[in-house]
Order: sequence, then C-alpha cells, then structure tokens
Amino acid sequence: MEWWLSYAGMGALMGFFAGMLGIGGGALVVPLVTIVMRAQGLPHEHILHLAVATAMAAMIFTSSSSLRAHAARGAVRWDIWLRITPGILVGGVIGALIAGTLPTRWFALIFTGFVYYAATAMLLDIKPKASRQLPGTAGMFAAGTGISALSALVAIGGAMMSIPFMLFCNVPMLHAIGTAAAIGFPIAVSGTVGYVLSGWNAAGLPPYTLGYVYLPALAGIVVASVLTAPLGAAIAHRAPVKRLRQAFAVLFYVLATWMLSKFW
Repeated sequence: MEWWLSYAGMGALMGFFAGMLGIGGGALVVPLVTIVMRAQGLPHEHILHLAVATAMAAMIFTSSSSLRAHAARGAVRWDIWLRITPGILVGGVIGALIAGTLPTRWFALIFTGFVYYAATAMLLDIKPKASRQLPGTAGMFAAGTGISALSALVAIGGAMMSIPFMLFCNVPMLHAIGTAAAIGFPIAVSGTVGYVLSGWNAAGLPPYTLGYVYLPALAGIVVASVLTAPLGAAIAHRAPVKRLRQAFAVLFYVLATWMLSKFW
C-alpha cells in the first residue's frame, strides 16, 4: 500500500503540473518514479524502461481528458490530426521498440538530453517563427513518425515538438495547442503498445507487469493525475505561468541530472 501511495503522489504531481503548465508527464514523473522503484527494490536494469513505459501508459488517460477539453472548445484542427496520425502511430511503436533494445545507461543519456532541451526551451521561452505552410502527405507522415518516435523514447505527449512544428507551419497558437493535445492520444497509445511488445519476453521483470508497463504504478498515477489536473488548470488562470515554467525548467535540469548519475 505504501508503494501505491507513493505512485499516487507522483500521479498527483503529473496531473497538477500538466494542467497548470501544459507539460508532458515524462520530464517530471519518470525521474521521480525511478526513485520510488529503486527504493522498492525493482531490478535495476529494468527500472528506467518500466518508469518510461508506465508514464507513457498513464498518458493514454491524461491525454484523452485533455483532448476532450480542447475539442469541446473547437481548438482541434482535425484535418491536421488525420494527416499526421498515420505517422504518429508508426513512430510511437518504433520508438518504444528501439527503447526496449537500449542498455539502461544509453537510454538514460537520451532521456536526459531531451529533458535538457525541453527545459531550455521552457526557460528561454523559445518559439519558432512561422516560415512555411504544412507539408504534403509524405512530409506529414515523416513529421508524425519523428515526433512520435522521440516522444515514446522520453514519455512525453509530443506537444514539446508538435506545437513548434505547427507554429513553424503557420498554424495559429490556439489551434496548435488544441491539436497537440489531440495528437498526444495516439502517441500514448502507440508508444504503450510498443513498450508492451518490447518487454513481453524480457527476463527478470517484477510481478504485475504488462511488457514494461508496471501496473501498480500505472493505477496510482492515473487515479491521482485525473483528480489533480483540473486543479492545475484552474491555478493556471491566476498564477504567473511564465515564471512557474522557468522555475520548473530548473527543477527538470536537477531531476534529469540526478537520474543520469544513478543510471550512467
């Protein structure tokens, strides 16, 4: 029970900050979940894969609620979603399968590198300038595959890459945010499928796993995150979000560096 409560605490943070700052859960939750899994005594060689896969599975639930909220406000460009989703579905599975073959230390290095990039973009408030229109079918498939594959590797919903991509292609910010929320759902589904497949025959996994998805952690994270996401969204309308994003960017640097030091 104490471990379940620990994972619920991670989920509460994931939902709260996702609602308040619009960030994916992986940058915050994965390092924290690895701390709990290490304390729980789960196999060291599988902890990072379990943490990333479980965070990705949790995003199926958090992204679906976000999708509904943005769709209800008419903020989702379904034409973009339909064109990019085939690549998203392929890329998520590919990224997760690649992650399953990576040694823990190299997986940790890739994860940390992307968190550094994401934290820097948050800290400096980096946004691309609109420079072109959306590409054709092949270009959208390639963009979706790349976004989803990297998202699966680091357990993010894809907004960190899909929003800049759409802004670069002259999509208005409101529609870019709403469409990114919709894109997060197929990313989470395909990435989770990939982690289930890649961990299906892995030796030495703890009980109660589905591939690399650790079900007790998933249950705690999902239940708590669904409860706290609305609270974070409500605070976002009253708090200085830009300053909070910058503060948490520094926290991401610290957590990612700690995690790399433990797994490298």
